[in-house]
Amino acid sequence: MSETFEYCDKLVENFEKVIEKPRVGKSSVYYTGVDLGTACVVLAVLDENYQPAAGACRYADVVRDGMVVDYIGAVNLVREMKHELEEKLGTQLMYAAAAIPPGTDELDGGAVKNVVQAAGFELTNLLDEPTAANEVLKMQNGAVVDIGGGTTGISILKDGKVVYVVDEPTGGTHFSLVISGAYKLPFTDADQYKRDSKNHKELLPVLKPVIEKIASIITRHINNHEVKEISLVGGTACLEGIEVIIEKKTRIYTHKPKNPMFVTPLGIALSCTQEIMD
Repeated sequence: MSETFEYCDKLVENFEKVIEKPRVGKSSVYYTGVDLGTACVVLAVLDENYQPAAGACRYADVVRDGMVVDYIGAVNLVREMKHELEEKLGTQLMYAAAAIPPGTDELDGGAVKNVVQAAGFELTNLLDEPTAANEVLKMQNGAVVDIGGGTTGISILKDGKVVYVVDEPTGGTHFSLVISGAYKLPFTDADQYKRDSKNHKELLPVLKPVIEKIASIITRHINNHEVKEISLVGGTACLEGIEVIIEKKTRIYTHKPKNPMFVTPLGIALSCTQEIMD
């Protein structure tokens, strides 16, 4: 179990380093993962050996509850981040993969695909977020829970294969709403307050009811499956102590990677190829 997560934590650690200082080399090709999150847009760039080469992260309000609500804003942002990384690497980034919340392909798959293509990428893969995350986690039997800004996506795996996916509307936005009410803060300020890890210890009791709601959503969906472990990913999972409450409530071993926000974008990038989608 620990060896699997060792790979994940090492990959995330290396990615954090290249966000600060890109690894400029002689890679014949680069693979980009585009993660259009509710609160954050992340671009993860891997080299020909699928090792982190560069990355960028921007807080933005172009997606809500897993749906693209500002198409032009999303295109401009991804294009801007793409150009910035191309300048740093001294090369053109051609190939990209993207992801969507589970079960939303009919509703939003097209919008995400169009954003990535309009930003100047050749799209080579479009998969659901928890499945993408498992490219990094490499879990065989368990549940990957992607707690994003607007929704919580759950993928259940059996023998390394996804057997069940679902997406429910509870996530970081709900955390910010609770903080806003409890501290009499405007929503934006509450959001900023939540992101500062120095405040996490103090916020945990305030947010406990919402975390327990997420735990009950997980329990409801994994009930008919033999789930031995849960892995938390997504920006909202960065809240310190969230895994303790979820493990206590679900009574299932719950693991959280080093920086859960970067697991899904890295998994998306690992799913990128040079074969362009129709």
